[in-house]
Amino acid sequence: MRSRTASRLAWSVCLLSLALSACAAALAVLNGDDIEAVSFPLALTSSALVGGLVASRRPENPIGWFFLGGAVCLALSGVAAGYATYGLLTAPGALPGALAMAWLLSWVPVPGVILMLVFVPLYFPDGRLVSPRWRWLVWVALIFCVGETLHSALSPGEIQNEGIVNPLGVEALRSFFDLIGTLVFAVYFALLFAAAASLVVRFRRSGSVERQQIKWLAFAALAIPVWFLTNAPVQAAAPNLFLVVDAFVVLALIPLAAGMAILRYRLYDIDVIINRALVYGALTATLALVYLGGIALLQ
Repeated sequence: MRSRTASRLAWSVCLLSLALSACAAALAVLNGDDIEAVSFPLALTSSALVGGLVASRRPENPIGWFFLGGAVCLALSGVAAGYATYGLLTAPGALPGALAMAWLLSWVPVPGVILMLVFVPLYFPDGRLVSPRWRWLVWVALIFCVGETLHSALSPGEIQNEGIVNPLGVEALRSFFDLIGTLVFAVYFALLFAAAASLVVRFRRSGSVERQQIKWLAFAALAIPVWFLTNAPVQAAAPNLFLVVDAFVVLALIPLAAGMAILRYRLYDIDVIINRALVYGALTATLALVYLGGIALLQ
């Protein structure tokens, strides 16, 4: 792909993800969820911008495309959640295709999460694995992504605690899906920790400059599985605060860390103007999330 074509494609995908995030925010407002209407788009903005920037400047590096693919999938899941909630719960029958959007919600976040939380740490910063020995983890992640997508698309029952039942859930497979649920959970966390471990190994083998680049993402990658294991008390005590912190940790922490590493240490030859614009944008998004978290906590 020529550099100009890659740049146009990267920024087009970036704008698409931002537009989908805006639609998800508007639907969240219609459904009366003001916290999610602000926290979700802000969290995804960092992924879209960092992905567009890296993919347009270094199209041969998969990091930017991983960010863009994850941003599109997660933004689309936000649209599907808001659309299905409005068409099935808030104003039943008001929107056509609400059941189809509910089914889309059941599986489309899976590839987005795997791209963002597993593949980005594995390939950061140079777009290559830390060594050929880590290829097995890529294959495990790909197989898990396909299997979990099918599992989520056909699993009966409620979708992501949204109060919506999966329209294509196979009731006959409920016992089987319940049986493998624990295994899926264990493999998912194992992938998160393994991806974070690859950054630690890369950190130990790299030079001083690359170490400074990697440490930002390493801390973020390690914080995500820790948050997943310890967030239950926050969710029970302050649901609104949980939504804000969860959106920041899951959706924004890794792209913000990658963005800071890219900008702080001049990775990929980013110029000064873009540097300042993205730093100020990331700072604004972070302050907005902190502000929302304070409001949610006080409420």
